[in-house]
Amino acid sequence: MLKALSRPAVKLVERYLPDPYIFVLLLTIIAAVAAIAVERQTPLAVMRMWGDGFWNLLTFSMQMLLVLVTGFMLASSPPVKKLLQRLAALAKGPGGAILLVTYVSLVASWINWGFGLVVGALFAKELARLVRVDYRLLVASAYSGFIVWHGGLAGSVPLTVATDGHFSADQIGVIGTGSTIFSFFNLAIVVMLFIAVPLVNRMMLPDEKDSVFVDPKLLGDDEAHQVRITRPAERMENSVVLAWLVGIPGLIFLADHFFLRGGGLNLNVVNFMFLFLAIVLHRTPRSLLESLQEAIKGGAGIVIQFPFYAGIMAIMVQSGLATSMSEALVSFATDTTLPVWTFISAGIVNLFVPSGGGQWAVQAPVMIPAAQALGVDIPRMAMAVAWGDAWTNLLQPFWALPVLGIAGLKAKDIMGFCLIQLLITGVLISIGLTWF
Repeated sequence: MLKALSRPAVKLVERYLPDPYIFVLLLTIIAAVAAIAVERQTPLAVMRMWGDGFWNLLTFSMQMLLVLVTGFMLASSPPVKKLLQRLAALAKGPGGAILLVTYVSLVASWINWGFGLVVGALFAKELARLVRVDYRLLVASAYSGFIVWHGGLAGSVPLTVATDGHFSADQIGVIGTGSTIFSFFNLAIVVMLFIAVPLVNRMMLPDEKDSVFVDPKLLGDDEAHQVRITRPAERMENSVVLAWLVGIPGLIFLADHFFLRGGGLNLNVVNFMFLFLAIVLHRTPRSLLESLQEAIKGGAGIVIQFPFYAGIMAIMVQSGLATSMSEALVSFATDTTLPVWTFISAGIVNLFVPSGGGQWAVQAPVMIPAAQALGVDIPRMAMAVAWGDAWTNLLQPFWALPVLGIAGLKAKDIMGFCLIQLLITGVLISIGLTWF
């Protein structure tokens, strides 16, 4: 049945979903018009919000570009490439490849969202070299595992409310991860998704005649090239000693961060780890630079689109539009239905404010009083926002850009399959938030 449903969904998305750049332009116009019509903001005020906020994601944009580049460089190093090949060899046929890439992505995303995005996409490419399988669904399966990130170890909402002195601490106090990430209802949702998401992907596998395959030769060159050194500069470029004199201290710093100072994973640490592992495992600066030149090709979408999303977020937050949307959706909720309506409202807001931490800052002032008035468990409400933020990432191409850059696909290639996952996972998460 899902195979039959996925066919029209894929065709619909391929026909009508524009390039992510067009998508962000449309969202910009919609947000601006809504701020003027609904919030009674003047066009000049909206333009100023947009322009002033346009560069607010510069740091994050660079972090995301480095997620793509450093992850690609690490995966293209000879040792990691061999490891991915061995793991990919476990797949027995197209169905096995779909299941395997989904499980790997789910596990990696639950650990850390940046890690999951890169590992899933790179593993999908490796599987495509060994197994004849629909490449669109393979990459969509890798991306679909991203849905669990906000219920995992790096979830920004649960980690925010677990931090001393967070902005809403006066209202709700500090909520430990035992009540959010490791609560029964959240773990139950995660388990359901670990079961359902791979099965749904497998059931959407197209027939041979409907599949789109990729030539393994187009996915990269696996052959090592003999380097001929004729100049002193080339000797430095191919020096293992030079690379390791910098790379090994970087790994020692990581060991100090994790084991002696008790530091955790965040985006900067993940990028640092990817980079210095890549420096060591590539062995020579020349090998690393050749990988970098290949990796950077997929980063164009991040560079051009993330500033537009920063402008949209500024309009949504400063005009009050995000707050109005949240208030409207929870205004008719009861103590039983508030978590679900919170989840849905967060999913809608996420289309315009695709940032977990930013979204919590917008929605917490609305959701916390509503939960307190109705006697709803605050940790459950916070996780409803978190899951809503993660849920519509299956439709919002913002987070898919690193995956698409690595895989060499466009958003329209995978979003039809993700649309089916959006519908099914939305029901499962709603059940978990309501009755578990």
